Amino acid sequence: MIAKQAFGRTGHSSTRVILGAAAFGQITQAETDAAIESALSFGVNHVDVAASYGEAELRIGSWIGRHGKTFFLATKTDERAAAKAREQIHRSLERLQVDQVDLLQLHNLIDPQEWETALGPGGALEAAIEAREQGLVRFIGITGHGLKVAAMHRRALDRFDFDSVLLPFSYVLAQNEQYAGEFWDLVKLCQARNAAVQTIKSIVHKPWGEDEPSRATWYRPLEEQPDIDKAIHWVLGHEGLFLNSVGDIHILPRVLDAASRFETPPTDEEMQRQVNRLEMEPLFT
Repeated sequence: MIAKQAFGRTGHSSTRVILGAAAFGQITQAETDAAIESALSFGVNHVDVAASYGEAELRIGSWIGRHGKTFFLATKTDERAAAKAREQIHRSLERLQVDQVDLLQLHNLIDPQEWETALGPGGALEAAIEAREQGLVRFIGITGHGLKVAAMHRRALDRFDFDSVLLPFSYVLAQNEQYAGEFWDLVKLCQARNAAVQTIKSIVHKPWGEDEPSRATWYRPLEEQPDIDKAIHWVLGHEGLFLNSVGDIHILPRVLDAASRFETPPTDEEMQRQVNRLEMEPLFT
């Protein structure tokens, strides 16, 4: 079983690996059901989806309609203006077949102009706060990608007291000294405020480059179980962090298996040998 820890100030004890429903965007309901059942068998009790993940909200909604909402449920809005965000929030609730989600996140908020729009007057944050006041959502978070995300999230926390953040983290990415410094500054602030820190892109092997993608992920993932074990265990070796699972249902069981067996993280020397052997590259440069 995958270990649990407090998800920030929410009062929920979430599994350290969160089921990332981007994997459900373009697959069948039967495949989704099997993936959810597999995750539940490892004790996973937290699912993260987004309005922009294709059919994923509908797939999860179908599960909930048949089995009930048995897990902490998070979704995301990628709208920047309040009116459109409000519409998207209500659409997500309908698709998910719930009256309330546990966590609503402002999705991929990195572009400075979009950031100012979403967090300013008449922005998506206003719609999120309104939804919280109406009981449609319980908590509010923020997500993002790229090398600027940690610094942008740090600024966002100065603007609003978000309950959670989500951003990339892996051994390879942590070799970027500036990113690592900004990441740990953000983590320190989140710990002081009791905000949850979720990480993504833990098993990046390298960008696809000119190769035709053979997985649903928008990066080439690690494939072999021992390699995935090291990458997952290195992230989980940092106390307090959560890890969102992979966007490919065929790799997902290996991620869950790795997390269920976590005891001791690999050393940086072991990780560097893996990087050298596999010629691993960061996704963001």
